[in-house]
Amino acid sequence: MTPEDIEHLAATLKTRSGLILGSDKTYLIESRLAPVARREGFANVAALLTALRTKRDEKLMVAVTDAMTTNETFFFRDKVPFDQFKSDILPALAKTRISGDIKVWCAACSTGQEPYSLVMLMDEMQMLFPRIKLDILATDISDRCLEKAQAGLYTQFEVQRGLPITMMVKHFEKVDEMWRISPKIRSSVRYKKMNLLDDLRMVGKQDVIYCRNVLIYFDLETKKRVLEQMANLLADDGCLFLGAAETVLGITDVFKPMPGMRGLYIKNAASAQAPIRKTA
Repeated sequence: MTPEDIEHLAATLKTRSGLILGSDKTYLIESRLAPVARREGFANVAALLTALRTKRDEKLMVAVTDAMTTNETFFFRDKVPFDQFKSDILPALAKTRISGDIKVWCAACSTGQEPYSLVMLMDEMQMLFPRIKLDILATDISDRCLEKAQAGLYTQFEVQRGLPITMMVKHFEKVDEMWRISPKIRSSVRYKKMNLLDDLRMVGKQDVIYCRNVLIYFDLETKKRVLEQMANLLADDGCLFLGAAETVLGITDVFKPMPGMRGLYIKNAASAQAPIRKTA
């Protein structure tokens, strides 16, 4: 791989997805793009990158971007954001949503484990909140991830990572060597292809936004732009979840951390009226 090829790849990824590719990521390029090179008929990754730089092949650009932006996910990842939703956010919003609908946006949903975790959690809580329904929109830039999410088909390894055995028994069925989530759970999530670099107004107003482990891949300017668009979409008493290694501090003042609740943020302008309070 030549420096010119790597530089062009980095520029392509930043423009198309916001991903910042460090100069020390040669191993990542090789591991992520080797399958693409084989699939597209290139001798190796170096040949693929040369073609990417010298030919304006949209299909190839999409395939490369898709491979490089695929991120790890699993059911109930990090646990805390789901516990907070269950103990604090859901009860608070249930009191104020007269229609019974709570709108949740899972941005950069990858292969669907996050939105499906929320649906399964709500299924457990339904008797306590019979009037409440989660309206979940899950978006991602990757066609391949969205296809897998909509199919709801996971490996044994994937269902064992973070998923309680009781939920696996209740909501999944064995299909050959794979596990498929039930039609009831699958139908509770709307999937849509979306790039966080685009105009996000089409998402509409949301009560809760999960945007976890995504901003760490963006530069400061892109983080600020995405966060400020999300603030415009969020209800005044809504909340934003970020990943454990992410923050709004030093980036924008449209959000502020919720005291005592790691990874949870509320709008600054709405902080005085936000109903979400940390429970004892």
